Amino acid sequence: MFTTRPELVGTFGMVASTHWLASAAAMAVLEDGGNAFDGAVAAGFVLQVVEPHLNGPGGEVPIIFAPAGGNPRVLNGQGVAPAGATIEHYTGLGLELVPGSGLLAATVPGAWDGWLTLLRDHGTKTLREVLDKAIGYARDGFPLVERAVHTISLVQDLFRDHWPSSAAQWMPGGVLPAPGGRFRNPKLADTWEWLLAAGEAAGSDREAQIEAARRAWSQGFVAAQVDEFFRTEFRDDSGRDHAGVLTGADMAGWEASYEDALIVDFDEWSLVKAGAWTQGPVLAQQLRLLEGHDLSYVDGKPTAETIHLAVEAAKLAFADREAWYGDVNDVPLETLVSRAYADERRKLISDTASMELRPGSPNGREPLLPNHILRGAEAGPLAATGAIGEPTVERSGATRGDTVHVDVVDRWGNMVSATPSGGWLQSSPTIPSLGFCLGSRAQMFWLDEGLPNSLAPGKRPRITLSPSMALRNGEAALAFGTPGGDQQDQWQLGFWLAHRAGLNLQEAIDSPMWHSNAFPSSFYPRAWTPGELVVESRAGVDVLDALRSRGHQVVDAGEWTLGRMSAVARDSADGLLRAGANPRGAQGYAAGR
Repeated sequence: MFTTRPELVGTFGMVASTHWLASAAAMAVLEDGGNAFDGAVAAGFVLQVVEPHLNGPGGEVPIIFAPAGGNPRVLNGQGVAPAGATIEHYTGLGLELVPGSGLLAATVPGAWDGWLTLLRDHGTKTLREVLDKAIGYARDGFPLVERAVHTISLVQDLFRDHWPSSAAQWMPGGVLPAPGGRFRNPKLADTWEWLLAAGEAAGSDREAQIEAARRAWSQGFVAAQVDEFFRTEFRDDSGRDHAGVLTGADMAGWEASYEDALIVDFDEWSLVKAGAWTQGPVLAQQLRLLEGHDLSYVDGKPTAETIHLAVEAAKLAFADREAWYGDVNDVPLETLVSRAYADERRKLISDTASMELRPGSPNGREPLLPNHILRGAEAGPLAATGAIGEPTVERSGATRGDTVHVDVVDRWGNMVSATPSGGWLQSSPTIPSLGFCLGSRAQMFWLDEGLPNSLAPGKRPRITLSPSMALRNGEAALAFGTPGGDQQDQWQLGFWLAHRAGLNLQEAIDSPMWHSNAFPSSFYPRAWTPGELVVESRAGVDVLDALRSRGHQVVDAGEWTLGRMSAVARDSADGLLRAGANPRGAQGYAAGR
């Protein structure tokens, strides 16, 4: 089949990410003797600069990694709800949902500590060696992509009228920046240099420097500036002004941590995901539901039957996400990803599109859903400002949800998959002394009591961020992922099915993608459209018509619009490394040799 680019093949190292500058930065670190963990950290910091509308220093990062010859692990770089983030506080403000923008939506920022923890424990480079490229772009300038400028244009009135620090940073002189023009963020460069200086003051030991820089963030200047800024009221999605509840004490009391990965076997392959505090297990549930079905690809394109079965499986898996997933100890995860449970749920899949949200009853337990969902798809408020919860701002089927992603594998066999997000420029007002804003991930909590994903202090929101890894015969063989909010584990499903059907990495990424909007969005204002199916037109007119005949409300997304997949792979038999990256949007690139 035709591919937009070749699948890269080599033996030294491979990187794939959502921006060419991040891929180049990671590759430069590999060339300088660094390993995959060093490279991933360097790419992560560059992504905070060059894709500011999709992630930032005040965001979060879940990471799946596997040391060469070792078992995969999850690094939790998702911060928790602040001590003051109680249901009573938010409902006392007259809120039915946590706003999707502004200060009330902030959790403890986790990306800095997440990346530094990975670097300390598994990298080889100093913090300066992996941070210098990001500092250079912030200080000296970088080309601001067209999508970032478009995002700024959509929220420019909010910035001018209510978030003046954001207007000063992203519209210098009151003027929108030019797409592709050289843009600078010197204040962010200053903040990073201050953190580096604090780290290097600890002496010449690499780990001691990293530890000092971690403390400087959570217990020093950064935490102090966040604490002060969050006492001011700013406009948010509710249409009113609110101060935040995050404090410096919240930041000082949290740090990144490790946990076991969810590993689900599929013959010689095993899927590796984070736990049910993410939406990651829905990919395993979808694959379980699809076991035994003929999921054909013809000339690199999915058949109508393949898309129909995948979408109906997604509806069931995501309904379970709504009822059962959250940062709690009693998620029946083992049952949810079991073959026995899938065998029962599979009976609900028919030849026609379902219009219902149908969570299951694992272990005989009755599902609980938020009142907002029980009231129906159109219930709830609409955003009252120019900024809504999702990073891309727009809510059309083709552009719903986005963030960034990076995969790295090195010549020794170390492998990393990371999906950084949060702290995007339109999430909350810029903290002028730091050059960045904090995220809005708390919008994913519910304000109902007694649900797995109910808001509570010290709890992680159930996030959409969902990096992936796969083992083949027990060894790390594939790292992959995509931005895309609720669509991440649907687009990853399409990639997985295409790759397992015999397409190489680039062919699988280029293959037509699809997703369903038939379940509640994780983002404010939490709407959904029962029956809606968004498909790239390259699937073919006959396929789209066949899907309509089955009752799907098909939205033609255009030819190249869905997903921003990237992937790297390693064959343990011959040591060959491979990579592919998404051509959609003209940003993602793979690099390697």
